[in-house]
Amino acid sequence: MESGVAHGASGSSYLVVLTDLDGTLLDSNTYGWEEARPALDLCRKLGIPLVLVSSKTRAEMEPLHRRLLLSAPFISENGGGIFFPSENFKTRPPQAFFDKGLWKWSLGIPYESLIHGFREIRDELGGDLRGFSDMSIEEISYHTGLTKDNARLAAMREYDEPFMASDVHAFDRTALQKAAAKRGLSVAMGGRFFHLQGKNDKGQAMDRVISWYRQSRRRVTTVALGDSPNDFPMLERADFPVLIRSDQEFPEIKKAIPRLRVSLEIGPKGWNTVVLEFLKNKKEQCDV
Repeated sequence: MESGVAHGASGSSYLVVLTDLDGTLLDSNTYGWEEARPALDLCRKLGIPLVLVSSKTRAEMEPLHRRLLLSAPFISENGGGIFFPSENFKTRPPQAFFDKGLWKWSLGIPYESLIHGFREIRDELGGDLRGFSDMSIEEISYHTGLTKDNARLAAMREYDEPFMASDVHAFDRTALQKAAAKRGLSVAMGGRFFHLQGKNDKGQAMDRVISWYRQSRRRVTTVALGDSPNDFPMLERADFPVLIRSDQEFPEIKKAIPRLRVSLEIGPKGWNTVVLEFLKNKKEQCDV
């Protein structure tokens, strides 16, 4: 169990893996992770913190975190919230507060404010936009492929409003970003939805978590894996960034991050291959 940050050989680098979920660690259709199990098991065996970083809600991530037998913090709703399981972290992280069994850092704007902003943006642009706040549980289930029980968890939002446009290709994304910025908000693109949020993003939340690890570590090495534009702020900050292959191409991120690796395989299969290869190549350089 972790009561703070794990300890290891002095002078060595401490490895932390941060990963997106849907389309990365989880299959984008089945939400399964069986193909990633060998690498997950090795991370657990070596004591490597695996930090989940997702657009999913706390309500979705907390049971998944338990099923994966993880002890590291996890990051919800595109960096809106950071959660530390209290059974693993007996000492309160600085500035965190206790919330239903977890220590919590809030970085995002409250959901009620986002919904208000979303409706103003929709009125301003005159676009056919539909957010989770407009949808029934049945609609969320239909558009996500989640079961109704899991769709209920996805609807329990705190910091992020996923939404869709009726014609995503014809929609003016520049106007959308400007309308959001006028209200102190931002828009990120995930694998299925646009996401309206505050100025938080996955990269800023990653910085906060890694700074916390560095309080007890002289050096921390980061591996980050993701498959969508909302993962790019995290990939840009990582020592070893990995883009998990999908049916979309992102030439701009390859130019922005010359050190970026792109997996040969999609989803959890690609995740598994890359993580296993990385651990094999780096285990003698990092304190794992």
